Amino acid sequence: MSEHRMKRFKPGNVPAYILLAFASILSIFPFYWMFVMATQPSAAYNSVPPTLLPGGMLVENFLKVLDTIPFFQAMWNTILLCTSVTILVLIISSLSGFAFAKFSFPGKNFLFICILLTMVIPPQLGLIPQYYLISQLGWLDTLFGAGILFLLNPLGIFLMRQYISESVPDELIEAAKLDGCSNFRIYRSIVLPIIKPAFATLGIIVFTLVWGEFLWQFTVLRDPSSYTLQVALASLNNAFRVDFGMMLSGVFWATVPLIVIFLIFNKWFISSITEGSIK
Repeated sequence: MSEHRMKRFKPGNVPAYILLAFASILSIFPFYWMFVMATQPSAAYNSVPPTLLPGGMLVENFLKVLDTIPFFQAMWNTILLCTSVTILVLIISSLSGFAFAKFSFPGKNFLFICILLTMVIPPQLGLIPQYYLISQLGWLDTLFGAGILFLLNPLGIFLMRQYISESVPDELIEAAKLDGCSNFRIYRSIVLPIIKPAFATLGIIVFTLVWGEFLWQFTVLRDPSSYTLQVALASLNNAFRVDFGMMLSGVFWATVPLIVIFLIFNKWFISSITEGSIK
């Protein structure tokens, strides 16, 4: 062990290291078990003792998935939906957060409180009127209808407001105004470069949220050609016989893109958390 690492290692921290290692194992184990079940026949799901080692049926189970549902079409629909919603949420939330953080206008605090209060309303309460509205507009069986409810994100507006308030100095904005910059130019040239870590954090949250959404997508998407992964995977649950190996194989491959997205933006995500803790 190098001298630098020896200085950082303290024997008194051993219990904390053990606890963190145990928590990490608990967090990773469900993903590992899902992978193991994706490589096993369906009977292994109920085996006693449980199977903890991978088998050799990963490809076979996935081929069953491809024969049962349009997996790649559903994945493309999901990626397109999540990417579009995430980009639009980032734009709307950052613009709204910028306005709430750096501008004064009548009813500003009241409007911001109203936006935050929408976070405590269960989404199931609005399911019927929202479905009626989407059906009247002719947006059933469309990705636009499946994603429009997520565009106004109260958590995103709150996060952006807080981050911009703390990270973008008022003096910098005043100096830009003196130089003749418009509000949008200030947002584009000054605010956006500063809030990249917050963008990564909110982007991961929104992408994951939309990717894992089931109830609303299941409600508005009825045509198999418009299915997202969550809706398509739900159709694998046969009422008479459930092939757990096939089902968990589909879930495993549906989880892989989320892991890739997190690994890509992991640096900015951690940077945002660390910066917030330092402040």
